Amino acid sequence: MAGAPLPVRNGLGPDRIRMPADVDTKTVADFLLRTYPDDSAHWLTLIDSGGVVDEHGRVVDRRTRYSPTRFVYFYRDPAPEIPVPFDIDILHHDDRLVVVDKPHFLATIPRGAHITETAVVRLRKTLDLPELTPAHRLDRMTAGVLVFLVRREDRRPYQELFASRQVTKEYEALADTDPTLTFPRTLRSRIVKEHGVMTATEEPGEPNSETVIDLIESRNGRGRYRLLPRTGRTHQLRLHMSSLGLPIEGDNYYPTFRRSEPGNFSSPLQLLARAIEFTDPVSGAVRRFESRRTLGR
Repeated sequence: MAGAPLPVRNGLGPDRIRMPADVDTKTVADFLLRTYPDDSAHWLTLIDSGGVVDEHGRVVDRRTRYSPTRFVYFYRDPAPEIPVPFDIDILHHDDRLVVVDKPHFLATIPRGAHITETAVVRLRKTLDLPELTPAHRLDRMTAGVLVFLVRREDRRPYQELFASRQVTKEYEALADTDPTLTFPRTLRSRIVKEHGVMTATEEPGEPNSETVIDLIESRNGRGRYRLLPRTGRTHQLRLHMSSLGLPIEGDNYYPTFRRSEPGNFSSPLQLLARAIEFTDPVSGAVRRFESRRTLGR
């Protein structure tokens, strides 16, 4: 967390809570106890042990006055998680970049139920790089090339590179074949993803997504496809393949959402971030990184 007054611990930065302006209370402790009454004993223990600090890193005690619109910081102990039984392979490591081959089922960053079992937390701990930050993200169910930034001062140029689509990304997927379809072909559509809804949809209107799809191998009715996204909408590749009537093998989201069983790692989504290429914004060199993983056959 940028600017946090507490350091990264066990691969995780501190949590924070903003103190609203419309709360009538005198102390930070009173605010926390009233806001989280079921956890009052925990908050008192945390405060008394010096585990809550303000934006300047000053310890909050039971008498610390309430400061509307300001933040308090603390460490939260994450709930136990089912370990993802696959390793992260390091493809490249220098002073600025760590490039990895992420396995299926491992999220990029902490979110929802996946906190410690994420790529960034694992790598911060194993490489002893507390400031490590992803330059972009891969979906939890997608494996392949993922770029991380080692130092805080390098974040802006690389993250802007990815945000401005100056990066060439190549994906690979396994799906059925359809002899009535010709390849390569370009798909454009309008993808809409509502907050809190698991799946995205394609709707009428001006296209905001584009993918070039090519069939590069066909065997016994199954195909291996090269996917070149020109945009980066949520679930874009999965939606575009499904819209062709060729949902990616192992996709439990499209065309029909099916909940997966926690701890079941037997049916990975057959989607791989095969390669990534860009002109390094610091050195000016062309960088290309390729996954060593192979999709199931």
